[in-house]
Amino acid sequence: AEVESDILRRVRTLLRELDGHHPACQSDRGMLRWTLHKKIDQNPSNSSVLVQILVKELERAERGDFRHYIIPLLHTLMYTLIKAPCISDELCSRVYDFCKKLLTLPKPFCTIGLDYAIRLKMERTAPGMLYQRMVISEQSLKSDPYPYQEKIFIFADPELLSEAICNALITDTEAAQLSQSPQACMCYVIIHAMQAALGESCDVSGLKRSLQEMPTSNVEHWFQQVVAAVECAGQEGSTDRDQHAARLEKIYQAILSSLQAASLFPPGDASSGGLQGTPLPNPNISFHLWTEDDQLWKELVLFIRPLSQSCEPNCLSQDLDNFEIQDIISDCECCEQTRFSVLSTDSGIERDLPAAAEEHFAPCSVETEQSRLQRKGGIKKKLSPLESVAFLQAGCNSAGAKPPVKSPKRASTPLEPVAPLQRLHTARIVLLGDDRILGRLAQAYHSLRKRETRRVFLTPRLNLQFYYIPVVTGQPNTLAVADHAVTGQEELCEVAGYLGRADPWYESNINTLCHMIPKLATMPSSPSKHLVTDLFITDVIAYYVRMGIQPVCFQIYALKIFFNDPAQEPAEDVFLTELRMQAQESISHRELNTTKKKTTLDGPGIDLTVTYKKVVVSDRVKELATSLRSTGLVMKAIPADEAEDLVCLNVNITEIVRINNLSGRSFSAVANRLKTRSIKIRSTEQRPFMVCLDKDSRRSYRNVISMEVSPCLEPSYCLQKTRTMKFSLHETEDVGLVKYMPKSLLLPINTFAGIIQ
Repeated sequence: AEVESDILRRVRTLLRELDGHHPACQSDRGMLRWTLHKKIDQNPSNSSVLVQILVKELERAERGDFRHYIIPLLHTLMYTLIKAPCISDELCSRVYDFCKKLLTLPKPFCTIGLDYAIRLKMERTAPGMLYQRMVISEQSLKSDPYPYQEKIFIFADPELLSEAICNALITDTEAAQLSQSPQACMCYVIIHAMQAALGESCDVSGLKRSLQEMPTSNVEHWFQQVVAAVECAGQEGSTDRDQHAARLEKIYQAILSSLQAASLFPPGDASSGGLQGTPLPNPNISFHLWTEDDQLWKELVLFIRPLSQSCEPNCLSQDLDNFEIQDIISDCECCEQTRFSVLSTDSGIERDLPAAAEEHFAPCSVETEQSRLQRKGGIKKKLSPLESVAFLQAGCNSAGAKPPVKSPKRASTPLEPVAPLQRLHTARIVLLGDDRILGRLAQAYHSLRKRETRRVFLTPRLNLQFYYIPVVTGQPNTLAVADHAVTGQEELCEVAGYLGRADPWYESNINTLCHMIPKLATMPSSPSKHLVTDLFITDVIAYYVRMGIQPVCFQIYALKIFFNDPAQEPAEDVFLTELRMQAQESISHRELNTTKKKTTLDGPGIDLTVTYKKVVVSDRVKELATSLRSTGLVMKAIPADEAEDLVCLNVNITEIVRINNLSGRSFSAVANRLKTRSIKIRSTEQRPFMVCLDKDSRRSYRNVISMEVSPCLEPSYCLQKTRTMKFSLHETEDVGLVKYMPKSLLLPINTFAGIIQ
């Protein structure tokens, strides 16, 4: 009763924080969920008690219409259930029934309810399946029944975060991987599966001793046996829970008998010590300082095809540095596989063959004549470095990739059918920083999508997930504020603020890290510091990527810039959060005199022509144009309220209005606000202005006289649209395949709930 009352008190404190009643000690903010799970990890037998309390609180929240409690409680429950050594079928059934009730509620409740109901159905049939799948994928353990792999990539911009923070995070992520080995993780899977199926009848101590004394090959053998048994039971669905337990009982007895046969201890000497917790290993995390524009793409390519699988690791590594990865792989001497180009200039008609090809296909017999007429082979076209990513496809040895085929001896020999590609890899990209690093992510994502449109490689093989943890160092970076007024910390974390308002659980667990990570990084070195940082930061990141499965999609905006120098080519870029424009100071003597005269007559600023499509309730296009004098404007892509449309620009123009009165002429600044999805701005007097994207002065453009902003289109949509237009010149609307393709390029950032309306 005392344990139950203590756990209930902790859960109720957690719920009060969701209502805005923060703990008296501010240092406890964001740590309530973590301390609750750590309390259960210390005594795993209390897992069932916590699950029972959480189910009761969920049912109470549903009856009392406290819907904002449901998703946090459900995530806490599922995380406890995955780590629990054993949960009764009756309790699992109760959670399963509640998840089915959520299907009657609107999104995101029904979406999360359905996902967890599917998982719980498998867990009830094959206890321990959720834990097993999580460990296999996160540790990239080899397993034919479940061949999925995951990896967490943490990206931080060294120019936005202090060196102390970067070093602390590098140390923590490296330390989290040291205590884990593939053999230890395989042992964890075996022990957890046995305990989940057999309950208290499982002799955990004896099982641990048996596995510790075994050679690695034997541990791997029993690991494969357990995985096959659990996956088979979970996929069949009709398998009875008792049948599954009986199957694992045989494996369990075989493992123990191997230890008894070695006479390490007499049979029957071991006694069951009750339920014991099995650690959930930290996921595979790598930390990267984002110093190159194409670094994200390079890391993803190496994740799909590691250096250990490549022909020449040194060759491939050097090639990545030179951004010529495709040519090196194609020219590498040890890559003797003949590759077939997807793109061919061959028409398939014999008379179109060049003379050299005719000599090559000269008939020697009836058989070769028939094979020549079939023309199975094609003429290769030399690919550019950016297009020849197809060579990576041929060299990719990972599961789910196309199997390499040797060159047919004759042109008539049919190629073997190629198995469809599967997305067996999941890359979880975690961004640390403020809105400026998200602006870089939008750029990198747009570049990646354009590259994939030209030559598909990552898309059919990789599931890409994005996560964001706001981190502010306290002192604004001088780079970001050199060109305009000092930006406050709240201003630098607009995306995090929006996500926190849309998802209270994100606000409670992730936004609280904004100042906590810098504080922990700058703490003096001590045993207590390492205890907190190694556990807390790594655990929170792991919890976020494991349970944060609901994306919030932000529109990426395309920008086209024209300069005052006619010889300079127009520039194209993208932004995610903000575009800031302001009048540029004159440089030449002549321009300075002209500006002074103009300022005296018309006031400060420059004359602009603004053409935009107004956002109306009916969603009809209403194009408006206006001329005004302005000192600058700010376009905000992130709404102040989560209920507002995310695909909408809030434009604040500082308009200069001339006032004539008895005392003479004066000027006043008036805030002019408008909502639009696309806008064109032009300086009518050819005076240049400056543009800064995503609050990052490294992404500034000077000497601009005109710019166009519109929602960025998905590159694959643009390509297909262009192809369609070739055959239907007079069609203005989308027809054919284009109709069903995503039109806008959206950046999905995962949270725990998505947007709760």
